[in-house]
Amino acid sequence: MPSPTDALPRLIAGLGNPGRQYEDTRHNVGFLVADELARRFQLTFHHEKKWDAEVARDGSDFILVKPLTFMNESGKAVARVANFFKIDPSEVMVVYDEMDLPLGKLRLRSQGSPAGHNGMKSVAACLGSEKVPRLRLGIGAAPGQGRASGHVLGKFSSSEKPLVATMVAAAADCVVQAARAGIEPAMNKFNTAPKPPSQKTTKKKPEPPVESTNGDDQNAPERKSSSSES
Repeated sequence: MPSPTDALPRLIAGLGNPGRQYEDTRHNVGFLVADELARRFQLTFHHEKKWDAEVARDGSDFILVKPLTFMNESGKAVARVANFFKIDPSEVMVVYDEMDLPLGKLRLRSQGSPAGHNGMKSVAACLGSEKVPRLRLGIGAAPGQGRASGHVLGKFSSSEKPLVATMVAAAADCVVQAARAGIEPAMNKFNTAPKPPSQKTTKKKPEPPVESTNGDDQNAPERKSSSSES
C-alpha cells in the first residue's frame, strides 16, 4: 500500500451540492475545480446512477468525480467509485472549500483529520482512513457574526469572482502537478505563500542647474571676458 506522500492521485473528487440553486456557491468550489480539469483534458461528465455521482474518465486511471449525494454524504459516492476501480484511499484526492483559509489561498495535505468539514468527514469515514490527500480552497470566514451555513451556501460577490477564477485555475494546476509528480512536490510548490513583489529603489539623477535669463541674477555663472572686450 503506497503512503499518501508517495502515491499519485488516480481519483479526483470535487465536493459540492447538486442542483441549480447551489451553482457558484462557496461550498461548490470543489465542483468548479473538477469542471476546470474536465475542460482542460476535454472530458465529459456522465451521470452514473449506480455510484450516485457524475464521473469523467479519459480512458486511463485518471477519474474525476462529482458526488450527487449532497455534501454531508459525499463519501458514499467517492467510496463506491474507489472500490469499483480498486483505488486505495492514498490515491484519492478530495477538493473542497475551507472557511479557515482566506479567499484565494490553497492548502494541500497528504492526510489528517477532516477538521470539521462534513464532506471530508464523510469521505474519511466511508474510505475507512484519514490518510486521504486533500486540497482545500480558501473561501474566507463568515463576516461578522454570520452563520457558517449561510456563508458557505452563499454565492461569491462580483468583486470576488476574479480571485475565485484565479484560485480555481491554480487548484487545477496543483492537482495536475500532484498526479504527475506526487503530493509532496505539489505541496512544496502550492502551499508556499507568494512572495511580495520586490521594490527596487532607483537613485534620482541630479537635476541640471537652471540658467536664468535675467542678466541681473546674482547666482548666474560669471562669464569669462574675451580679448575683444576692453
